[in-house]
Amino acid sequence: MQTLLVLGAAFGFIGVALGAFGSHALGGKLRPERIATFETGIRYQMWHALALFLIVLVDAWAPMREGPAFYVLSERSGAPLLFAAGWSFTAGIVLFSGSLYALAVTGRRTWGRSPRSGEPLCCSVGHSCCWRSS
Repeated sequence: MQTLLVLGAAFGFIGVALGAFGSHALGGKLRPERIATFETGIRYQMWHALALFLIVLVDAWAPMREGPAFYVLSERSGAPLLFAAGWSFTAGIVLFSGSLYALAVTGRRTWGRSPRSGEPLCCSVGHSCCWRSS
């Protein structure tokens, strides 16, 4: 789970950096619809980075009558389905947001097909998390 925590922080940092880059460097160079595509990629990346933090938080939480409610990351082995959900989020960020960035910057329509490959990964995350809670 420490890997997912680091990935969440890295994707959050990269999302903020790309947002600043998009508004300052790309603002006057791209058409408005391509800027909107770029912003959509950033928005999805940031939400999924927050979801990675939530997965780590849910994994660390263990309601007990006595003792700590949250465990340090190294004290638990982690739930396999939550771990799978985190890696699905990671792959979804790379495939979905990455292809939106490429589509916005290059304008090539072939990149428009790539976000569809990231969508099933995001759906599989919901399935993994529901399976974990039942």
